[in-house]
Amino acid sequence: MISGIHGSAWTAVMKDILVLSLVLFIGIYMPFHYYGGIQPMFQAVSEAKPDFFTFPEKGLNLTWYTSTVLLTVIGYYMFPHTFGPIYSAKSGNALRRNAVITPLYTLMLLFILFVGFTAVLQIPGLEGAAGDLALLQLVTKTFDPWFVGLIGAAGLLTALVPGSVLLMTGATILTKNVYKVFFPNTTDEKLLLKTKLLVPVLSAIGLYFALDKGNSLVTLSLMAFNLATQFFPPLVAAFFKNSVVTKHGAFTGIIVGVGIVAYVTITKTSMATLFPFMPSFIQDLNIGFIALVINAISMVIVSIISRAMVTVKDKSQTI
Repeated sequence: MISGIHGSAWTAVMKDILVLSLVLFIGIYMPFHYYGGIQPMFQAVSEAKPDFFTFPEKGLNLTWYTSTVLLTVIGYYMFPHTFGPIYSAKSGNALRRNAVITPLYTLMLLFILFVGFTAVLQIPGLEGAAGDLALLQLVTKTFDPWFVGLIGAAGLLTALVPGSVLLMTGATILTKNVYKVFFPNTTDEKLLLKTKLLVPVLSAIGLYFALDKGNSLVTLSLMAFNLATQFFPPLVAAFFKNSVVTKHGAFTGIIVGVGIVAYVTITKTSMATLFPFMPSFIQDLNIGFIALVINAISMVIVSIISRAMVTVKDKSQTI
């Protein structure tokens, strides 16, 4: 609220050092503590749950997983809050360096997976939203309270960095794209003040939904990526100088894509329910991928129609 993007940057530095150290330690310690090693851990889980490491034939199978990974990769830079760090980068070289280094963080996911696999047999009842507490329950069972507090501090910092950027971006979008439309004479100083005042308001709204019983964090994250990815088609079209895409087409495509994702999420409808006549590999696709395709098709069709209408209008005015 006060320090802005610089505060988020320094928090990120401290967070990375603490989190990477703890993840490396816990990811190695947990399998050895409970199973005597990483390989014995996999053997124990496989014996207790033979189908745990295999994809099902339908539903959340390999087709769904592949399409979900593709959507996640595409949607990573589609979130509005990712533009803030890009605009505030020191130079183009800093952006290129970050683009090279950032993917290395995914290597740490291996140790996170080790912790998760350890919790499968040690913490019963990890189904749905209960899986969000797997790490906290496992470390509480394993370590002394002071070390649990250290892990909690690392988790807090991990949430603060993206959370602060999300809040600032959301507040900025609301003030500049919504508030200023109704009050166009508002000065930049007043807009900045409105943005800062909106940060705690958005925080309270987010806290309400976080404490309310609902879906798991994974489900919410996937839904967010499905929504953000709908900005991808117009973004790609914007890279071309002579693009056929118009603002009407881009807006229509985004609305259609977001509407499909929202409808499926709210009604909990699956692809198999919507398209029972389709082949199984299409029914198992992530709904966000289907929404993205329909988004692109709608964008092109509306753009062609809108351009044709403008051409006809210009000709009639000339005559």
